[in-house]
Amino acid sequence: MNLFRNATDSGKESPDNATIDQISHFDQKTVTLRGWVSSIRSSGKIAFLQLRDGTGIIQCVGSIQDIGEEKFEKLKSSTLETAVLVSGEVKKDTRSKIGFEIGLKDFEIVSRPLEEYPIGKKEHGVAFLMEQRHLWLRSSRQVAILRIRSEIIRAIRDYFDGRGFYLMDSPILTPNSCEGTSTLFETPYFDDKAYLTQSGQLYGEASAMALGKIYVFGPTFRAEKSKTRRHLTEFWMVEPEVAFMDINGDMDLAEDFIEYIVQRTIKNRRAELEILERDLTPLERVKKPFPRILYSEAVDILNKNNKPAKFGDDFGGDEETVISQQFDRPVMIHHYPKAIKAFYMKENDKDPTLVNCVDVIAPEGYGEIIGGSQREDDMEKIKARIKEHGLSEDAFKWYLDLRRFGSVPHAGFGLGLERTVAWITGVPHVRETIPFPRLMEKIFP
Repeated sequence: MNLFRNATDSGKESPDNATIDQISHFDQKTVTLRGWVSSIRSSGKIAFLQLRDGTGIIQCVGSIQDIGEEKFEKLKSSTLETAVLVSGEVKKDTRSKIGFEIGLKDFEIVSRPLEEYPIGKKEHGVAFLMEQRHLWLRSSRQVAILRIRSEIIRAIRDYFDGRGFYLMDSPILTPNSCEGTSTLFETPYFDDKAYLTQSGQLYGEASAMALGKIYVFGPTFRAEKSKTRRHLTEFWMVEPEVAFMDINGDMDLAEDFIEYIVQRTIKNRRAELEILERDLTPLERVKKPFPRILYSEAVDILNKNNKPAKFGDDFGGDEETVISQQFDRPVMIHHYPKAIKAFYMKENDKDPTLVNCVDVIAPEGYGEIIGGSQREDDMEKIKARIKEHGLSEDAFKWYLDLRRFGSVPHAGFGLGLERTVAWITGVPHVRETIPFPRLMEKIFP
């Protein structure tokens, strides 16, 4: 076999450049696959190789008669994660999960592991697997999660790109905070200092004043000293921002957006969800309309369910779980007290103690996946709020210019990608939803 034959034509369906996910296109044809040994067993003069190539896993059956004694011995002696090239006939097999197997005609080893693969068939603890994260990613479970993550990212981009939004990139290095200084990562910046961004929102607002409808999609950083299953110090967030939109439009957008990405993921990644043994019934119920309740109603729900709460309390994970258990789909909690929300949120016209904001709480105990609001567009009110929060008005001069020159009602939200992936996949901890998680105690590998 030619090792690199057609290797550059990765998007082309060719028997010489086949992938396992496309194997049904080549029934009764001879194909070449490139991949790694997932498992190997032999019985007499027949060997059974489970081959993975990143798109799937397929069984390859080889015999001395078909590939010769020398290559058969190499096949039998292959160990876990040996990189190989195989060539053979695609055959239907009703016992296979993908409906096909390969009858080997040729076999070639590209490279053998230099030592025993550290993640074997025995059970390993999560702490060990996280230290081996670069290798753990190859497991069927982790591959399924990452495929679903990739699908959700594509769905996010397709949703906004298909509705007239422009993708705008906000800076990762910023001169000031957007939601308070207590959870910022500070870094030297030449003769000054800068911070890793907590959110792209403020810069997204500036972009919306130029283009009308935009979304920011990138990494964000929170130096929050939290070790819960819902928190990472580095995570990805998508943040749409729309000029001339109020809080009601913002809630409509969030609701439509969540329905789209969930239903598309079910449609396109059902096989991966089945690998994860995800119960699809709760996800299939994620359809509009979502229940919408006032913050005050949420407080009442907590008190009625033996979770004492009073007006002015912020909700943590336990409270969010209790509230979400009352509904069969995401619930939207809106109009929180101004005192517990960010400075940029619009003061409610009818009750100045409240702000026009919304949190979307996912079912099944996955907590807040969206936080959004109408932004304060009144110059004097936003200046007062900056002062109340102990922030420097000089640092926000550029942000105030958005109110100084052509101020309009506008709104947006942020959706945390990893929490959303955790919810849709059903995994218990966000550390499995990003290739290389960053946690309080973890920055390796």
